[in-house]
Amino acid sequence: MPEAVLGCCIIGYLLGNINPAFLFARHKGYDPRVDGSGNAGASNAYILAGKLAFFVTASLDILKAFLACRICRALFPALTLAAPIGGVACVLGHMYPAALRFRGGKGLASIGGVILSWDWRFFLALLALAILIAFLTNYICFVAPTISLLFPALYYLRTQFLPAALVLLIPAVPIFCKHLENFRRIRAGTEVRMSYLWNKDGELHRTGRG
Repeated sequence: MPEAVLGCCIIGYLLGNINPAFLFARHKGYDPRVDGSGNAGASNAYILAGKLAFFVTASLDILKAFLACRICRALFPALTLAAPIGGVACVLGHMYPAALRFRGGKGLASIGGVILSWDWRFFLALLALAILIAFLTNYICFVAPTISLLFPALYYLRTQFLPAALVLLIPAVPIFCKHLENFRRIRAGTEVRMSYLWNKDGELHRTGRG
């Protein structure tokens, strides 16, 4: 069984290293690890390249985590934790990709792929909650830490399978750490708000970036 665990970790991590935001950015001639928010994820793709780039990168980040769960479950059916391990490894591979010198995204879309692989109804429910949190707080950065904690709790309440819930909880710590700078910027008044989506010039002026 250790071989199966290792196999899930490798498969998930390698899929996580496929970074659509970086590939899209390089095609357009910029580096998301340097430009914009400095984050190789879907939110920075929106800042740097617009709505289409956001939807494409977010969809592909969801897809790769979804595939990581499904592939690991298919290849290692005797391992009951195959899907959670593969999905979590993919999330960590997205956040800390060796291919990008460990400077990846912040994990939200990939967490979404893990949720989608488990139950599409929970995916839609948590997606609605994520949108609600973003609009109520006016900050996107509160979404990922909240979902990373809530999903394992809901998984446990639904399945009563504690080992899988604990595995799914692993990304919560690095996701929170990845957002510490966002929280610091909120305190300083320099974090871009959700209203950037419809008031770009105003937000750039408010945060001193425009």
